[in-house]
Amino acid sequence: MRVRDLDKQKTVKENAIAMIGRGGLENFSINKLAKLSRVSVATIYIYYKDKDDLIVQLATEQGEELADLILRDFSPDMTFEAGLRQQWINRYQQMMFKRDAVLFMVQVKSSSYYRDFLAVLMKRIKLQLNQFLENAIARREIFPIPLEVYWSIAHAPLYSLIKFHYEELGLEGKPYQLTEAVLWQTFDLVIRALKINPNHDQPHGAPPHSF
Repeated sequence: MRVRDLDKQKTVKENAIAMIGRGGLENFSINKLAKLSRVSVATIYIYYKDKDDLIVQLATEQGEELADLILRDFSPDMTFEAGLRQQWINRYQQMMFKRDAVLFMVQVKSSSYYRDFLAVLMKRIKLQLNQFLENAIARREIFPIPLEVYWSIAHAPLYSLIKFHYEELGLEGKPYQLTEAVLWQTFDLVIRALKINPNHDQPHGAPPHSF
């Protein structure tokens, strides 16, 4: 039996993530991966049964890594503003400094492999994020609103800014680069939109209860 080489396997994983992220699942093949990684096809089959097994393992590992990152320095007992700020910090760092992993997940999201990624991610983060929202509602920091509405206000603006940054183009077709000043200006607007204002009536809807 041939012995696994952990350095080679790490190279294979990194190259597979980059290839899928940049070229899509449909253009990905074990032969191309072997050539890029400077290993034989037989070497890759030491680590994985086939291409499907490789992608499933990558998707689940990325789910674990993203869960670790999302929960870094985060506690459900934080105030709403502090907790959401830490969420933005964690997600911003992942999207800015692990671009290949982000692009890989963009490709996986529209495939059947997304279920494997999501199952791992939700298992790790669901309870803590749900408790965070329940605590914020109990402290009357935010109103109960549908989860989809919460997500659209709390996180979608960050992802939109990152998309402009990746494409390097703003809405007017001018060069665009996200700065931390713009990031936190946007965050302040998000907080103002979500936190309870004593002069506002409660919006209709169910609490965000299920990630």
